[in-house]
Parts: sequence; C-alpha cells; structure tokens
Amino acid sequence: MLSSASSSSARSVLGVFLPRIPRITGQRGGLLNHKYQLFVESGWDAYSVVWAWPRSSVFFQLADPATIKEVTTHRARFPKPVDQYRILTSFGPNIIASEGEDWKRYRKIAAPAFSEKNNKLVWDETVLIMNDMFDNVWKNAPEFSVDHALDFTLPIALFVIGVAGFGRRISWMDDLAIPEGHKMTFKDALHTVSRNVIGVRLVFPDWAMRITKRWRKRYMDEMVRSRRVAEKKEERYDLFSGFLDAADEGDEKLSDRELNGNIFIFLLAGHETTAHTLCFCFAYLALYPDEQERLYQQISSVMKELGRIPTYDDMSLFTYSMAVFNETLRMVPPVSGIAKKRTIPVPKGTRVAIHTPGLHYNPRYWEDPHSFKPSRFLGDWPRDAFLPFSQGARACIGRRFFEAEGIAVMTMLISRYKIEIKDEPEFAAETFEERKTRVLAFKPGLTTMPVRVPLTFKRR
Repeated sequence: MLSSASSSSARSVLGVFLPRIPRITGQRGGLLNHKYQLFVESGWDAYSVVWAWPRSSVFFQLADPATIKEVTTHRARFPKPVDQYRILTSFGPNIIASEGEDWKRYRKIAAPAFSEKNNKLVWDETVLIMNDMFDNVWKNAPEFSVDHALDFTLPIALFVIGVAGFGRRISWMDDLAIPEGHKMTFKDALHTVSRNVIGVRLVFPDWAMRITKRWRKRYMDEMVRSRRVAEKKEERYDLFSGFLDAADEGDEKLSDRELNGNIFIFLLAGHETTAHTLCFCFAYLALYPDEQERLYQQISSVMKELGRIPTYDDMSLFTYSMAVFNETLRMVPPVSGIAKKRTIPVPKGTRVAIHTPGLHYNPRYWEDPHSFKPSRFLGDWPRDAFLPFSQGARACIGRRFFEAEGIAVMTMLISRYKIEIKDEPEFAAETFEERKTRVLAFKPGLTTMPVRVPLTFKRR
C-alpha cells in the first residue's frame, strides 16, 4: 500500500491559509473537514503529501485498516515522532510526548491506576456528580437550557478525573467559589491552561514561558505539596499517587519536571476528550430524536429490570448507550491524525500518519458513513476500521476509564431528561441541514472541539 500511495499525486501544501485547490492545498481546514474525500481524489486508501512550508517534508496519510494495523503493531519500525508533540511538554516530559525507555517507564507507573477497581470508582463518582448536578445546579427543574453543552460536560469530566485520577473530590457548589489565594477555580484554571497555554507556546519561546506567571502550575504544586506533607499516609491506588510515589521513593525514579508533566497531561487528556465527546453525543441525540428515543427506551428497560441505580457491573447491559458513544467517536474522532515515522527508500525520512476521519468515513468498511446510525455498532462491525483510541501498544491507556464515565453520564441524563436543540429566534427559519451544520461545528485544538452546542433539557 505504501508503494502504491507513492505513485498517487503529491500535494504541495503551501500553507493552511491558502484556499482549497485540489491536489495542491488539500489539507486546509483540518483532516475532519475532508473526511474521506482526499482519498477519493487520490484513488487509493493512502496518499502522499509534500509540505513546502514551513519546511520541506513528505508524509503519507493512511485510511486502510490492514496498513494501519501494520504501522501500529510494529513500534520499532514506526516510532512516534516526539518532536511533533513538543508543545505538550509545557510542564515537563510525559507519557504522550515520549518514546522508547521513557515511555515504557511512564506507562509502567500509570498502568496500575487503570484497573477495574478504578473503573468502578469512575462509574460510582460519575453517578454522584450527575445527581449533584441535577439537585444543586439544575435543581430538578422541569426544563433547563444551556448556551453551550460544554459548560456542563467540561466540569463533569474534570470532577471525575479529579477524584478517580487524583483523589480530589469537588462538588458543583464547591467549584463555584474561588479558593483563597487563587484567581480562578480549579476547573477554570485547568481549562484555561489547556486551551491557552498551547497557543502561547506556539508564539513565544521557552524563556518567555518561564517568566509568564499567568500559566503557573499553582494547583498542581499544591496537590503535590499537600500529599507530601500529609501526616496520615493513606493507601491509595489512583494515578496521582502512582506518579508521586515514583517521584519520591519508587524504583522508576521521576524528576519533579516529569512528575508535573505527567500530572498535567493526564488531567488534560482525562477531561477534555470526554467533555468534547459527550458534547457531540448530546448534539447528535438532539438532532436525531428517533435515535434518542431508542436510546431512552433501552436505558429505561434495563433500569426498570434492575430496580435500582445501575452500577459499573451493569455497564455491559447498556448496549445502545455504547453504540451511540461509538458512533459519535466514529463521526467526530477526538484526534484526527496519529503520527508515526519510518524511513523508507523513497523518499528518505517519510512520515506516516493514521488519517482517523478518512478511516472512519471509508465506504469500504462503513455503509452510508455520513449518516448517524448507532445501530451499526450492534453485532459485528469492522473493529480494525475504528480507531478513536489508536491501536497497538500505544493505544489509549484510559479507554475503559473514558467509556465508563461516558456511559454513566449518558445513562443518568437520558433516563431523566429529553434533549432538544435550544430554540433561538435568529435561527427559526433554518433548515435541518443548516441546523446540523451549526450545532456540529467544530474547531481544531488538542482534541476536536465543539464550537457551540445550545441545548434544552426537559424532564421526562
């Protein structure tokens, strides 16, 4: 496949600011905007790209499951190009922006935290967080509207990673108040850093970052300090404890920068991806009420049979919840491209990237790929053509954590509320397609970010 791809028309990318010119500036707008179209133009499930600016380089984009599996299986031949992830090392080296022995060391430390015991904690805490939101924020109102669904999916995800990943429980009411000595809440601090520090890193050099107090890691420093000076040393199994123990006394010794780097990256990865995916989930369910009703009926049936609030052990019963979750991940994958690298004879130093949207919209494996059809994930489906969590040894270590949280949120919310697109007078005359385009609009970020999803929730 790689040799075939090299014969396809190379696209000279002169910059993302130029208008779309087929075979010349095909990358403008991000991979998700084009989905499978560039592969159609190439005539292959792989195509080559030549970047002329800011520096000359060549790489292949892949949307063929067999070729992708070859790439993800052979880590030694296709190492991660860590230089492309340097922007994620603002607070120090970490598991995402590392390769080789460093990556093995970080993963060994992190792996015990992603256990079934921890996944159960994720589910239980998510249920508590949702009930807290219903009771104290929405106040069990018959109708509740939000200007952007991210305004509540973001704190949900942060509260979950806070307690299950770092042993820090935060209630909705707690996070309304700014702690003494701070200028913003823990939620706002993390979100501000995750959204803006990356932009600052793109513009300013390292020395400027070191003197820019706005992005200081104050909350992370406090978490480390409070845990270290605590008189009672509790037995803990969370992610934070694993890294802290390794920094202080473990065999896999970590420097303070490695500790802070990994704390930051797991906080970031543990809340932003989930928040964005849930936001898109609710957008699709509001746009497709028939699918939402089917989901509700399945959730209602399972909960009626259980006669109680579902637990983590019941998660497998919510098959349509998982189907909706997976279909959202197929249509809006959090990460559009997963970079790999291999030196091949022609040309030397070529990079290889997994084109996730191209794979997820490949009509060879997905019937009617542009339609929202969660039922495609019931029964047999092409698992090698579904890569929202990557694949192989470097697949997402927190996948089950992510799924447990997402299914718990969806189950609790849909069991109580019906979701609709918020009525706004200025959009009264729009067609369904116009509404769909508006509500599902996204912008590139560390993960695919919804622009604005205005929703209304009505008690069932």
